Amino acid sequence: MSSITSVELNYLVFRYLQESGFTHAAFALGYEAGINKSPIDGNMVPPGALITFVQKGLQYLELEANLNSGDTDVDDDFAFVQPLDLITKDVYELQRMIKEKKENLQKEREKEKEKEKEKEKEKDKESNRERERERERERGREREKDRQEKERELERDRERIEKEKVREKAKDKEKQHEEPVERDPIKDREEKSNVKHDDNEACGGPEPMDVCTSLSCEISSTDVTILEGHASEVFACAWSPTGSLLASGSGDSTARIWTIADGPCTSSMQNGPSNVLVLKHFKGRTNEKSKDVTTLDWNGEGTLLATGSYDGQARIWGRDGELRSTLNKHKGPVFSLKWNKKGDYLLSGSVDKTAIVWDVKTGEWKQQYDFHTAPTLDVDWRNNNSFATCSTDTMIYVCKIGESHPVKAFAGHQGEVNAIKWDPTGSLLASCSDDGTAKIWNMKEDKYVHDLREHVKEIYTIRWSPTGPGTSNPNQQLVLASASFDSTIKLWDVEAGRVLHTFSGHSEPVYSVAFSPNGEYLASGSLDKSMHIWSVKEGKMVKTYTGSGGIFEVCWNKEGDKIAACFANNTVCVMDFRM
Repeated sequence: MSSITSVELNYLVFRYLQESGFTHAAFALGYEAGINKSPIDGNMVPPGALITFVQKGLQYLELEANLNSGDTDVDDDFAFVQPLDLITKDVYELQRMIKEKKENLQKEREKEKEKEKEKEKEKDKESNRERERERERERGREREKDRQEKERELERDRERIEKEKVREKAKDKEKQHEEPVERDPIKDREEKSNVKHDDNEACGGPEPMDVCTSLSCEISSTDVTILEGHASEVFACAWSPTGSLLASGSGDSTARIWTIADGPCTSSMQNGPSNVLVLKHFKGRTNEKSKDVTTLDWNGEGTLLATGSYDGQARIWGRDGELRSTLNKHKGPVFSLKWNKKGDYLLSGSVDKTAIVWDVKTGEWKQQYDFHTAPTLDVDWRNNNSFATCSTDTMIYVCKIGESHPVKAFAGHQGEVNAIKWDPTGSLLASCSDDGTAKIWNMKEDKYVHDLREHVKEIYTIRWSPTGPGTSNPNQQLVLASASFDSTIKLWDVEAGRVLHTFSGHSEPVYSVAFSPNGEYLASGSLDKSMHIWSVKEGKMVKTYTGSGGIFEVCWNKEGDKIAACFANNTVCVMDFRM
């Protein structure tokens, strides 16, 4: 990793002073440090860059202190320390502080357990007292009921005697009096019933649906449903492969399963309890930073949802929102989770440098792979028994269940490898890196088959098109999409190793791309708050939507008529797609 230069640091401090309103201090620093002669392009430096840089440094130091503490108790949450401690103390002091905090936390938990036991005892006593009071009230109600029954009986006797005396002389008058009393309420009820029936006939049918007829490629707000409920950024989203369920994962320590109604989206906001299941990754405390949901994946049948969290645990949930299993062995945040096609194994990759294959049926780990020397960033199955892993150590390993060593090691990237993806047939592996390149590998060669070098900044993610042999679109060309921090997306001809199209409609880093199920369109989401949809064949933008926050992920439903995007402003948007 290259070090920051004094020129770059001076520029970041200069920008910080400017943005904070310290005009004179910024001028003095700029004059003395020769900022005007700096080769740095100010347009490429985002606002708040110094704060972001310092925060990331603190986070890495905090992560190092936790991971190197030697603590094997993975049930503990990560102990977070104050920023000033991170700045003024070395790793060993931080580890000692964390150990003390964990010991104190354990003592507090034991005290809380004792308090909970005392509360339960007191609750039981109070419950018994309440049951006794309820029985006493019930006996009182019975006595009162008996008294009222006796009074009613006496009243009925008096009425019978009185009626007997006046029956003969008041017979006709009594009839005339009783008939209207019986008839009027009936007539009233009939009239009310008729009024309600008429109202239903007048407004019972649905209102006509607004149809967007604009020739512009802007997606109309009437074709967008905004899902509200998360309390922090939404990092991940995924449609169920078999139904109309959409899962989302957030920094608020929850995942959510939304039921998306069939038919066109509406501009109304959905946040009621009727259409969403909340999957809580915490026990009572909602401010636990270490529970951020970082990744999620549905199994092939759409019956189980796996979530990965910053607390190092993977969890498996039913589509009904019930927690089925907690998978507990990693000692660092889980950044990637994938089901195999058969659905009997779940694969996880973690900051603790390892990947684990889990037996879903038993909820136990089957094999742990510790070949990397730095955090594991992504994992992907090749088939039901073999898979690939990539890491910040620049290496890619192909592993197999039951094998204690990698069956293949791919070296060639010069920077952190951010993502890996097998093509639909499992014969080609694509990778992308901070070195600005994407590479294509196959199992027959040790070196990459193609070195794709058109991007000018880090490549964050890649996706294969669902086309070519072995797919439901066998007659279409297989292509690879790459999304970069240079704000562009590129489509590659993987046979020739050349660029087919460059999509340059974004103004900020592109975090996510996704192909439509028919392979004809590509959706992209960026920190510039916009989602674009591109025609793969024509190489141009056909639809666009701008939200209120940066976009972390986009995904299509199985029919290809709806797209979901998750935003930094705590929302998920679902959009209709019609051409």
